[in-house]
Amino acid sequence: MTNTLSSELAPSTDPVELANQAPPSFGHAMHKLFEFDPSYVNLNHGSYGSLPIPVRVACDKLSARVEANPDRFLRIECIHHWNEARTRVAKLIGAETDECVLVNNTSHGVNTVLRNFDWNEGDIIIGTTTTYGAVSTFDLSFPISHAEILENWREHLRQVTSEGGDLKQTRKVVAVMDAIVSNPGARLPWKEMVAICKDAGVWSVVDAAHAIGQEVDINLSEAKPDFWVSNCHKWLFAKRGCAVLYVPRRYISTLLNYRRLMRRTRNHHVIKSPFPTPHTYHSPEDEHYNGPQDFVKLFQWTGTIDYIPFLSINAALDFRQWLGGEHKINEYTHNLAIAGGKHLASLLGTSVMDPEGDLTLNMVNVELPIPGDIKYSDEVNSLLLNTLLLEWNTYAAHYYHNGKWWTRCSAQVWNEISDFEVLANAFKDACQKVVKFAKQ
Repeated sequence: MTNTLSSELAPSTDPVELANQAPPSFGHAMHKLFEFDPSYVNLNHGSYGSLPIPVRVACDKLSARVEANPDRFLRIECIHHWNEARTRVAKLIGAETDECVLVNNTSHGVNTVLRNFDWNEGDIIIGTTTTYGAVSTFDLSFPISHAEILENWREHLRQVTSEGGDLKQTRKVVAVMDAIVSNPGARLPWKEMVAICKDAGVWSVVDAAHAIGQEVDINLSEAKPDFWVSNCHKWLFAKRGCAVLYVPRRYISTLLNYRRLMRRTRNHHVIKSPFPTPHTYHSPEDEHYNGPQDFVKLFQWTGTIDYIPFLSINAALDFRQWLGGEHKINEYTHNLAIAGGKHLASLLGTSVMDPEGDLTLNMVNVELPIPGDIKYSDEVNSLLLNTLLLEWNTYAAHYYHNGKWWTRCSAQVWNEISDFEVLANAFKDACQKVVKFAKQ
């Protein structure tokens, strides 16, 4: 594998000139458009994203404009780029522009939502055992079918909402769920889970960190989650770190007590302040308080930060359109994930977590040849991490789940099936070291 950045055959990396050229074929030819170490085999795009050169060039030009006149850019020009990014990303996810704001990352967005609820005694947050950094109460052990997930989810919500005695009539129940689980990298039936929440009178907060750029036809106006947030620097190719936070205008929960209070209000009323609290915030106790905050204005300026990652969404969307658009990109990456996962499992002598492919979008989970009685430890984690990255210069996420060791491989436009062969050799070496270590 060679890096062809300096090749005369490489397309221009200037976003304007790029539009007049044909994109390279998917696969290793795409390395022309990324700045990877020539010997690095990247099968872990899902963790941090990978910035295309044309998007980086667009970011550099914006940064130069900022430095040329910081006052003019940040006080006048920035807001126009910010609104353009919100408008374009809203269209992609099937939402209205003013239902979307930009935040630093998905954790930032989910925390903003949860911190803005008025919590009272008896209120409940429902998380899952696989929710990233959440309080976990709903068990998700893979492999499991979507039908089983939905049946268990419906029953879990029924139990939670039926308990609580006198508090049952007034308490809030807020469910935090994944659109695509991080580890394992598995697609959940989140739209159906949101519908179940709605029927049960439960607020739905969707952690969609891996969704945008990996899941096509999201259409939030039809799915109607109460809150939804997704990283744009993962699968969408924007610069680290930025995310879109979606808060719909209309309150959609069917919990009668809240409908009586909020029938004509919006979910925007829940979000009183991002963090840090901006200068546009007005306390309800202020003399001139006129009702709920202006949702969008709250997020326009929360202090001096680098706005370039937020604005890079525009260049990322241009780049993806140039490559052929969402469906073409994801057709390639999904098919490669399915084929690559099966090939890796065959080389390792193991199996994929999801043989039918129902849970798999662009991340595929393959069992590692490590006995299940070797549990997770810092030493085992370091052996795997250091062997893959420092000795083999490749990586795909590894984790321990449901009594087995797994790897989550992210298939991207620059990958080919041969990359999974490199990873197989690296994992064979790493897993042998883990087994030898465990026997000491």
